[in-house]
Amino acid sequence: MEITDLTPAERRVWRAFPLDEVVDFREGAGDDADDDPEVGGSWGPERTIRAEVLRALLLSGPTRDGEVAGLKLIGARITGELRLKYGVVEHAVRLRSCHFERTPQLYGARLRVLVLSDSTLPELTAGALHTEGVLRMSRCRTTGPVRLAGAQIAGGLFLDGARLGTPDTRGEQPILQLNHAAIGADVQAKGLVAHGQIRLNEATVTGQVNLDDSELHVPGGTALHAENLSVGNDLHAMRLRAHGCLNVSGARVPRHLNLAYARLSHPGGQALRASSCAIGELWFREAAPIEGDVNLRRSQIDLLHIRPEVWPDRVRIDGLGYRSLAPHLPAEERLPLLEREKEGYLPASYEQLTTAYRAAGDEAAARTVQLAKLRRHRRTLPRYARAWGHLQDVTVGYGFRPLRAAGWLFALLLTGTLAFALHHPRPLKSGEAPDFNPVFYTLDLLLPIIGFGQEDAFAPHGGYQWFSYLLIVTGWILATTTAAGVSRSLSRQ
Repeated sequence: MEITDLTPAERRVWRAFPLDEVVDFREGAGDDADDDPEVGGSWGPERTIRAEVLRALLLSGPTRDGEVAGLKLIGARITGELRLKYGVVEHAVRLRSCHFERTPQLYGARLRVLVLSDSTLPELTAGALHTEGVLRMSRCRTTGPVRLAGAQIAGGLFLDGARLGTPDTRGEQPILQLNHAAIGADVQAKGLVAHGQIRLNEATVTGQVNLDDSELHVPGGTALHAENLSVGNDLHAMRLRAHGCLNVSGARVPRHLNLAYARLSHPGGQALRASSCAIGELWFREAAPIEGDVNLRRSQIDLLHIRPEVWPDRVRIDGLGYRSLAPHLPAEERLPLLEREKEGYLPASYEQLTTAYRAAGDEAAARTVQLAKLRRHRRTLPRYARAWGHLQDVTVGYGFRPLRAAGWLFALLLTGTLAFALHHPRPLKSGEAPDFNPVFYTLDLLLPIIGFGQEDAFAPHGGYQWFSYLLIVTGWILATTTAAGVSRSLSRQ
């Protein structure tokens, strides 16, 4: 393209390029409504640049010895299609507050730096893009998808305050495609508003992903699809508003997955699917009650910070492992969650909760969980087995309430002592029997092993004989259930 073909506006850009100077077409300081890129389609020729001019500049534009060339454009209307597909651009590309009439085609391009902050685009096609520095799209607005699948971004990706899609956007394809992308620093997307799915499958982020204060809208669908996402440290999503499923199955987040103050909503489906994940700390501090199922199957988490009221009515936690729970609450407040398991009774879930309480030094809570586990298991047994379980529960709490045995023993001892004190049994051999003692006679009947010589020397008759049989049988049952419960309790220590 000859320089003589350029318009006055394009000449300004052409002259500024070799010196990396800013060309600002805005009429005000940037806060004028007429400078809003959303109305950029009405801008006149005085701030209109053809995409073919920019392409020629970037691929073969003039340079000056001793200067670093670069494109630095603000407030321009860019007409035509900016085609840099597979192109190699040795200069920084900074197109701030610009209005693109057509979708930039950057698939497979190699750039130093790409800045599109505050600009308005129909879409962006930049799959397999390579940048040596950052890609900035802060406060960008698009009506269609941003395609960055397979991109290699050596610096960070910035999407703070961006608005992708519209409420009328249909879900034919994800609105932000970062699957298989490799980000050398952070993904900063605070305040992002996305009407469509964000896809991060198999993506690798060396730093952190920040979705604080973002809004994801895919009602009835998947708002975030990030299976096997690998993050260098944190995934922040504080105050996130998600209408649709968050799917982070298989994700690796070594430090924090922070959903504090978040609102997750996917009624009738899974609001959070985080199965087979490896997470340092999963935080739901002050989060709203989750609307929809939660799936944490087979995940490993060091710290799980969530209050009982945040959990939904149905969960899937088969194989979930965690070292500690926060905040520390009584076992009675944590146990109802295990009743919400979609697969029914899972012994391992009770064992996991027991382990967490023991790690916190709360042995009483651990025993409460074990007792609840046995009671839940009892409901799965046939009737005859349930009867034996009820007996162990009532007598000694399956061995986790040993003082109950002492209570039963004392009550029976008191009853027998009073009964036999009022009506002494007759001696079997007159003149040879020891003095009758109602306390030790009752103990002789109750305790199947220890003998005080009273039972062999005296024999009740009538109703008292049947009462003595009852004490003997009760003593054997009490001893058997106590031994079974204590044995079970010791085997778990």
